[in-house]
Amino acid sequence: MENNIDNNSVTFKCDKCGLCCRHLDLFGEAYAHLNRGDGICYHLDLDTNLCKIYSHRPLICNVKEGYKLFSHLMSYEEFLEKNYQGCKMLKVQFADKQ
Repeated sequence: MENNIDNNSVTFKCDKCGLCCRHLDLFGEAYAHLNRGDGICYHLDLDTNLCKIYSHRPLICNVKEGYKLFSHLMSYEEFLEKNYQGCKMLKVQFADKQ
């Protein structure tokens, strides 16, 4: 299984909807330290949906770097697809609440 990530490889294309950062409670304990108590990340700017610490965001919030934790389980392309599926699920679940 290929688990190298070329620095010029395809990157995760985020549309900055903020749903993942507004629903941390759906992701279990891995994100609990970022949850301000209502499911919203401490670092999310609620006006812009952008991360206030983006350049220093935690590994679990960085798709490309976070892949290193899963590279022994799947290819980078599979990991990207799983992340896109997660985004799609959030958008379907919260479409009427945006």
